[in-house]
Amino acid sequence: MTTPLADAMSQLIIYDSLTGGKRQLEPLKAGQVGMYVCGMTVYDYCHIGHARVMVGFDMVVRWLARLGYDVNYVRNITDIDDKIIARANENGEDISALTQRFIEAMHEDAAALGCKMPDAEPRATDHIDEMQQMIETLVTGDYAYAGDNGDVYYAVDSFSDYGKLSKRNLDDMQAGSRVDVENDKRNPFDFVLWKSAKPDEPQWASPWGQGRPGWHIECSAMSTKCLGNTFDIHGGGHDLQFPHHENEIAQSEAATGCEYARNWMHIGFINVDGEKMSKSLGNFFTIRDVTARYLPETVRFFLLSSHYRSQVNFSDSALDEAHNSLSRLYNALKLAEQQKGQSITVTDELINDAYSSAAGQDFIKAMNDDFNSSTAISVLFGLARDVNKAIKAEDLDTAWRLAQQLKVLAQVLNILQQPVQQFLQAVIGEQTDDGLTDAAIDNLIIERAKAKTDKNFARADEVREQLKEAGIELEDSRTGTTWRRA
Repeated sequence: MTTPLADAMSQLIIYDSLTGGKRQLEPLKAGQVGMYVCGMTVYDYCHIGHARVMVGFDMVVRWLARLGYDVNYVRNITDIDDKIIARANENGEDISALTQRFIEAMHEDAAALGCKMPDAEPRATDHIDEMQQMIETLVTGDYAYAGDNGDVYYAVDSFSDYGKLSKRNLDDMQAGSRVDVENDKRNPFDFVLWKSAKPDEPQWASPWGQGRPGWHIECSAMSTKCLGNTFDIHGGGHDLQFPHHENEIAQSEAATGCEYARNWMHIGFINVDGEKMSKSLGNFFTIRDVTARYLPETVRFFLLSSHYRSQVNFSDSALDEAHNSLSRLYNALKLAEQQKGQSITVTDELINDAYSSAAGQDFIKAMNDDFNSSTAISVLFGLARDVNKAIKAEDLDTAWRLAQQLKVLAQVLNILQQPVQQFLQAVIGEQTDDGLTDAAIDNLIIERAKAKTDKNFARADEVREQLKEAGIELEDSRTGTTWRRA
């Protein structure tokens, strides 16, 4: 007999940025998925936009694996780039020391956010030979040419499908172009594959002289090296769609004669208080900035609460709301575990039972609809609400069964998996004059809710009064309690 997840394996629908519509995932090899995601350029700490890409594709990998796919997840590292060279010179630091330092920091940030390591993490500087081989193929096929300045350029007008991903027409772009044409470029949109050496920069020998690779060629060379000429999913941030991914398609398909990626996935932008994140606007936040003030699981929950393709508005109030919401889910588990006198341990039997349930089927439907984690989380809130109702009705067996489902379904999103008290007792954030942090306020609200459930109204009133004296105003509604500082 097949399991609910095995039945769902062939029903996964993905939005493909290339075709502009949803379609069923049909891997090149049955039961296997090869996925390449453009990773970070390691010259600084990762920011909250990087966090969204990390968490988004971690969620994708976890759901594919839960369905039963054998996933080969490749995410590259750009460790040679103009910004890296500039930062190393600015610091008076060796380039390899700089990049290694920020690679380690990136791994720490990803781990804090509950992300698995990719199966492969190729570095650009380890694949110079593969890049040069691809460039030679492009030059031989008249898709690329060497300029007198020693640079090698890809000729965009040699590829008839250029612009198919970003839905741009090359003739229209040329007609409206204000791009200055470099002396050695035949077309203002031709892009560099190999850069001639400059003094005091890293360089490698090549058929075109000493130099280093351009940015776009590295992903084509490394993805095809790791996954083959054609693979199942190519992903990255929405900002990479043009020109980076457009250029990858052009050079890869010209070099191999094969379709490059069968599905394209792009993560939506993050705005900060309604504006694009920018250092110049003073609204730029690293992952470390944010996790110094909010629990990493709260940040992960916030990022998963919106569909991966949507734009997200990042703000303190949004994170406060995410923490309150996540606390309500944890509190439902806490009540069930207290009544049962034991913690929930996820087993294979529980996984099968959970996905066989009505909530499990709703969860599968949401995740199989282009990884709709937002709708999937609403299923979790439905379960939490039903847990609380069952406890109030003293139907403890039902409460325990529903709490198990909640824990199991949340596992694939990698939330609600730490010990309940460990989350609820965690205190993080800046101290206020009254000594209460945001997390401490959330915990008092959870305690008040528990007191009301237990009909300990005196304690509930005491908590409200304590918060009132600290300048915290509460607002109760059917969906829970929100608060603000007066």
